[in-house]
Parts: sequence; C-alpha cells; structure tokens
Amino acid sequence: MFLVGLSGGIASGKSTVVSILRGLGCAVIDADVIARQVVQVGTPAHSQIIFHFGEEVLLKNGELDREKIGAIVFSNPEKRALLNSITHPPIRRAMLRQTLCYFFLGYKYVILDIPLLFESGTMTRYMKHTVLVYCDPQTQVERLIRRSGLSREDVQKRLAAQLPIDSKLPLADHVIDNSGDRESTRRQVLQLHHRLQSSLGYLPTRIAALTVGAGLVVLMWSLIRRLWQ
Repeated sequence: MFLVGLSGGIASGKSTVVSILRGLGCAVIDADVIARQVVQVGTPAHSQIIFHFGEEVLLKNGELDREKIGAIVFSNPEKRALLNSITHPPIRRAMLRQTLCYFFLGYKYVILDIPLLFESGTMTRYMKHTVLVYCDPQTQVERLIRRSGLSREDVQKRLAAQLPIDSKLPLADHVIDNSGDRESTRRQVLQLHHRLQSSLGYLPTRIAALTVGAGLVVLMWSLIRRLWQ
C-alpha cells in the first residue's frame, strides 16, 4: 500500500474530485472532517482552544464558532500558528489510525485529502504521489465569493493564508485542472485512478507484500516519532 496526498486551494474544486474518487471505490481520508471531530465539545483540543482564544469563539451550544475563529486566524498569522499547534497533532494521529485500517482491509493506496499539504513542508515526504486540484486564480476567487458570501477583501485574506495556487503546480506529481466542467474533471480523475492502480502492478505478489510491509513499518515509525515530538 502507498499514500497519495491530495490538495488544492480554497474553492479549487477538491470536493468534486474527492466525490468522484469515492465513487470509484477509492479510500479517502478527509483531514477537514477529522479536524471537526478533534475539536468537538469535551475533547482536549476544544478545551485548549477555549483557553487560548476565550469563550467568545463558542456558539450557544458550546461548539466552536468556525466563522469567528476563521476571522481571527486568517488575519493573524500567530493565532493561526497557535491553532495549528493545537489541532494538527490529534488530526495526524486520527489519520494514521484510519490509514492502518485501510491497509488491513487490503487497499492498494489511500488518498489523504490535506488542504495544506504543500504548505506543511513535511507531509509530502510520506506520499508516493501528490495531486493538486487546480483552477485559475480568478475562477478561484469568484467561486469562493459565490460559495461563502464573503467580501472580496475577506476572500483575499483567506487565500493569502495558503500558497498561491499557481506556485503549487511545480510541487505536485499530478495536476487535475478543474477550471472547466465536471465531465472534463471526471475524465482526468479516471486517468489518474488508472495510473495509480497500475503503479505497483508489475511487482510479484510476494515481493509486493514484503515491500508494503517494510514500507508500512517505516511509515508508522516516522509518523509516530513526528506526532509526539
């Protein structure tokens, strides 16, 4: 088994690509979904966020007000770094657990959907392939304004928290251009899926099993060391 890192930019259409991949039966681990789970009421991360950001970032039911927190961290790099230091370790641990489950279920590869994959500077080292879901910057801005209802100024702040999408192009092994219609995107995803499925097809079964087993041990040890540093 190997890992595939999937990323994009805000409103680049990554969710569309993930939907297509799941329809093909691919194993996808969504970092955004996990990020919501690790900050639920009663979790250590939830308590730490309240301690550092105050109770004003809570909704009436005690859950985090994502809009308020977003407004804080997207305009303050130090606050953003603090939030990341609280949430990233439990997110990584949960992703590791899910990856191991997919390994034992016999999946050839697992896709890790990580919005800040290229910004992290470290996660890419664990990926055999990296995939960028791309759309041209102007389309990205217009999509985000329509989707979120944010002002153009607020949209620019959120985009500034990520690497410009054009600068991610040379960092990715594969690019899916989602600037066009859904059918065009689907064709590109099907081609990518075929390449990934074929990438280990030449290995004899026994050699493949040994390679996967050794690789998993190294991966687990590397991730565990990083998670608890």
